Amino acid sequence: MPIDFDVQDHIAKIRINRPEALNAMSPDMYKALSESWVEVRDNPDIWVAVVTGAPQPNRPPERQIFTAGADLKAMGSNQLEPWQFWQTQRDQILNRGLEVWKPVVAAVNGLCLAGGMTLLLATDIRIASEHTMFDLSEVKRGILPGNGGTQRTIRQLPYPIAMEVLLLGRRLSAERALHFGLINEVVPHDTVMDVAMERAAELTTMAPLAQRAIKELSVRAQYISLQDGLRLEESMQMRLRQTEDGQEGPKAFAEKRPAQWKGR
Repeated sequence: MPIDFDVQDHIAKIRINRPEALNAMSPDMYKALSESWVEVRDNPDIWVAVVTGAPQPNRPPERQIFTAGADLKAMGSNQLEPWQFWQTQRDQILNRGLEVWKPVVAAVNGLCLAGGMTLLLATDIRIASEHTMFDLSEVKRGILPGNGGTQRTIRQLPYPIAMEVLLLGRRLSAERALHFGLINEVVPHDTVMDVAMERAAELTTMAPLAQRAIKELSVRAQYISLQDGLRLEESMQMRLRQTEDGQEGPKAFAEKRPAQWKGR
């Protein structure tokens, strides 16, 4: 399968699995990836997701690729009709605007190119190999980095650095990406998935509904006024207190025991 999907212990693992094509995404793969993200969103047993790319067996660590983004050759034969411009909810994926409020961990185990970079920008916790380079060089091919490339880069990097990446198509090393806060950790190549799964397991020990509220509030805070954000925060706090988990947290604290979260 071009997209591997597995759920265990409240963690969904999504793997882009097309190593023979450097994990480039064909139209069919985008459909499968869309289905995976919808399952993450809708399955109550999933609390956290981890996304990674399949390794390429014959390439050294410094030439591994997380994903090369869209398969431009395949996309070239799959042009949209003009009327399809208004089909804005077609094959929704994380970086194309699908709202998934559960935490998403990126295990970046190779070069993070084009659509791989825009996918990264839509995740929450980011673990990268020491050999990773980050690249949005669509400008060199006469196109722009869609799926949030122009929108999220400018919000997550300082303006001059974002313009360096977007207008010059220059790559960021893992060290520079860490310096500018684009990623959380740089780790030895062979440990990327292990560290990502450790962070995912840690996330599952926290209150899942509170995490979703916090993530949604934090994302929306980038686009709304402080006054509106404070009001939304108050509303979500009231909603959380009415849930089973919202009542379990204070009770467990008072009884000096670990909370037993149910996600409801």
